[in-house]
Amino acid sequence: MASFSLTKNLIQILVLCTLATVSVCARPRILELWMPDTDMLIYHNGEVLQGNIPVSIVWYGQFTATQKSIVTDFLLSLTSTSQAPTPSVGQWWSTIEQLYLSKVTGQQTQVTLGNQVSDDSYSMGKYLTMSQISQLAANAGLQKGGVTLVLTADVVGVEGFCTNRCGFHASNQSTKSTYIWVGNSATQCPGKCAWPFHQPMYGPQNPPLVAPNGDAGIDGMVINIASMIAGVVTNPFGDGYFQGSKDVPLEAATACTGVYGKGAYPGYAGQLQVDPTDGCSYNANGANGKKYLLPGLFDPSTSTCSTLG
Repeated sequence: MASFSLTKNLIQILVLCTLATVSVCARPRILELWMPDTDMLIYHNGEVLQGNIPVSIVWYGQFTATQKSIVTDFLLSLTSTSQAPTPSVGQWWSTIEQLYLSKVTGQQTQVTLGNQVSDDSYSMGKYLTMSQISQLAANAGLQKGGVTLVLTADVVGVEGFCTNRCGFHASNQSTKSTYIWVGNSATQCPGKCAWPFHQPMYGPQNPPLVAPNGDAGIDGMVINIASMIAGVVTNPFGDGYFQGSKDVPLEAATACTGVYGKGAYPGYAGQLQVDPTDGCSYNANGANGKKYLLPGLFDPSTSTCSTLG
């Protein structure tokens, strides 16, 4: 595990979106393209998710079996007993537990893969509002203490997608349920939401990295899914761990946007593992031989970003 100082300049240039917890009963806290000058990331004495955390998936639109396996194997890897080589997705999850969850719950948490629902007929059309995302999650059957993951295909437009967000997580206090949305940006804004597997829309134009599973859109989705899972388990209802404004918070992973390995700087993801067979870049091994690129996690005690490798 490598740890290094995070500079304000790095964050201000590379941040793609500030990913916020929102309540379905409150004004949405948008995922902004800027980052305010804020105080430290601290615990605000609220709830975190704990125990068994089932993650259900709503596949909205067309996804291939291979694309689905990339995502589901990532989720299985979070607490996988498959003994993936180090550095592993399981180690990344353990870092979240050590830095955030265990300090509040005093117990081990475990992510489990829940039900999967496919809506490949685009029942709500090919443009969705935030309220429709909420409805899709609700239709799938929100579970208390669990997370519903709504994933939209590359042809689906979503309110604010690409202009000010790549994904978000939200909650319903009355049912103690949470959900996440992440979109496939492959055909809409890969330079914003699939970096570093595509040249960035702004900033230094270094060559893009080779995606670890050969699909820049889905591998980019995994980055954003990981960021949102880190946020939703540590700040599910807006009063857990966050930095800055409650309406536009920085969380465990989004406080380290653009940081994937040691030595990261604007336009450079950091020192990563490179597979000699296909040249793909990654920093975590997962279940069933999959490889992933996962975001750095902010360490509140040292004010640095910790990365795998």
